[in-house]
Amino acid sequence: NPPPKFDDYRYQQDFFGGEPPLSEGIGYLVVLGFGALFSIFTTLVVLADKVFAGNASITSEHFNTAGRMVKTGLTASVIVSQWTWAATLLQSSNVAWQYGVSGPFWYASGATIQVLLFGVLAISLKKVAPSAHTMCEIVNARWGKSAHITFLFFAFCANIIVTSMLLLGGAATVEALTGVDYRLASFLIPWGVILYTSAGGLKATFIASYLHTVIIFAVLITMITMVYIKVYSSNQIYAFLEQTVSYSDAECE
Repeated sequence: NPPPKFDDYRYQQDFFGGEPPLSEGIGYLVVLGFGALFSIFTTLVVLADKVFAGNASITSEHFNTAGRMVKTGLTASVIVSQWTWAATLLQSSNVAWQYGVSGPFWYASGATIQVLLFGVLAISLKKVAPSAHTMCEIVNARWGKSAHITFLFFAFCANIIVTSMLLLGGAATVEALTGVDYRLASFLIPWGVILYTSAGGLKATFIASYLHTVIIFAVLITMITMVYIKVYSSNQIYAFLEQTVSYSDAECE
């Protein structure tokens, strides 16, 4: 009988048999180099926008709202960038392993409903509260202090949980691939974000998200080209899938 799934990895305490595939220097280069690159590039774009777009004096209002001039394309890229986080990658990979190609498709389809609903809500909020800054500010104006405190508490909890998840996920990945200690990586990773956010505010985060989306699509296109064209043809993929679905329950077990 074949061994149960993942038996080879049972009781292991580390990745790749304890030997990272990349050197520790590459880990520091990725953490510090990419952080510095994004910070410098994003800051330069923000400075160029100040000079050439007539935004030489950025007020606190412009800093926190990006001047309320964010267009549809930039908003879409921000959604893609900020949605591609540790939980999405892990869960989409998990359902792909369990259900095949349809797993991540239906996982993403179910999650897009909230984006569509919020898009309709955002249009209405733009009309009734054009000067609002945050969700909690709107709750306070509509339902009062008690509801405001409740939503504020859950908003802070959500931000803390998501930030912790992203930092730990990124630090654990860097440690697994390069051997850099995850505690040090968790400390170094946020600094790039802090620098360009302090320089350009909300608009800087949108520009950085646009760059992230460009990288995400470049990686996706490269992987699709390698898998479906250079390594495997679509006919081979179809034959593999057809062979897989032909297995009986006993053979799968």
